[in-house]
Amino acid sequence: MLSFNVQKYGARGDGKTDATKPFLTTWSLACGSRAQAMVYIPRGTYLVRNLVFWGPCKNIITFKIDGTLVAPANYWSIGDSGYWILFAKVNRISISGGTIDARGAGYWSCRKKGGHCPQGARSISFSWCSNVLLSGLTSLNSQNIHVTVHRSSNVRIQNIRIRAPSGSPNTDGIIVQSSSGVTISGAIIGTGDDCIALNQGSKNIWIERVNCGPGHGISIGSLGEYANEEGVQNITITSSVFTKTQNGELEAVGLRLNKKPPQIYFKMKKT
Repeated sequence: MLSFNVQKYGARGDGKTDATKPFLTTWSLACGSRAQAMVYIPRGTYLVRNLVFWGPCKNIITFKIDGTLVAPANYWSIGDSGYWILFAKVNRISISGGTIDARGAGYWSCRKKGGHCPQGARSISFSWCSNVLLSGLTSLNSQNIHVTVHRSSNVRIQNIRIRAPSGSPNTDGIIVQSSSGVTISGAIIGTGDDCIALNQGSKNIWIERVNCGPGHGISIGSLGEYANEEGVQNITITSSVFTKTQNGELEAVGLRLNKKPPQIYFKMKKT
């Protein structure tokens, strides 16, 4: 496996120097490699703005994070695009370790005051991706949603930690939409909104060993907005613990438009 170290291409782990361009350069080289390739982020704190990691890549990619990625202090720097870190049209990728901190407190304050605020950025997103493993990551203080899976398949999210204050608005832990074959296991999630939300088009979802709370629990919705939208199918939630969740364990919204009842299997423990 070829290894591409972001520091070799100019990234400095001092928490002050903008490392956006070195990260994108490193990705371009790894994604274009005909051999299996690793993007390696060593220990240190890396300041990055919006990152879009486009595929398809020529081979399997490993994205190994031993350091911490932080967003700029000015929430407008990432907040106006809707995403912070986006993987798009990537097949066969493993992302492991590290911490990402979107530093969302300033954005939340703007929202609470009803000021002129950007739409807010999702911290890490997967769109049109397949065969994804996200493991061992810690996501802190997202402006908006922490992890988004959209129009993707065969995605495993395991042993991740997601944290934002209980009063932070719209800081959902994980949102799945128009995706199938998604497994979420061993997650510890405490936010100001849903721990996990399964929206329209979510199919064949397995959730186990999740510690949820504080937050709103697990939501199945928001459905019912459009007449021809897809429902949710074959959802299993098991061996999970809910602590101080606002809406109980499971909240289902707008299921009336499904042509047949969604298959939802639910086994949990509440503390």
